[in-house]
Amino acid sequence: MIVYVDTSVLVALLTVEPKTKDVMAWYAGLREVPYCADWLLTEFSSAISIKLRTKQLTDAQVKLVRKEFNLLIAGGLRLVPVSRAAFKQAAELVKQHRFGLSAGDSLHLASALELGASHIATLDGTLVKNAKRMGLEQIML
Repeated sequence: MIVYVDTSVLVALLTVEPKTKDVMAWYAGLREVPYCADWLLTEFSSAISIKLRTKQLTDAQVKLVRKEFNLLIAGGLRLVPVSRAAFKQAAELVKQHRFGLSAGDSLHLASALELGASHIATLDGTLVKNAKRMGLEQIML
């Protein structure tokens, strides 16, 4: 089983969010290391910067979160490069406006599909619907 994890799950894992306890329990029980695309590096940094700008996190908390994130990507997560084919597929996915995918979520979905993931872990309802439509199973968090 290949599990692809999107940014929403990792933000909840490393900061306080409504689903943090559920995500922590899920992550602690994983038997295999999950995958994510390199896009995570940018998207996670953006999410943490937003939390800092909106005063959801302090400078000290951000420093700690970034340290924990670096530890996570060093050993608790397998990052895969985003290929040109994944970018093209993501562009095609967002063209299908009726499905409501954002650019970032379409890139996660295209990367998961290219990787051959069987499951996706996400807290994003729109991504869940689209992943199911594309044949991926959702991990309930």
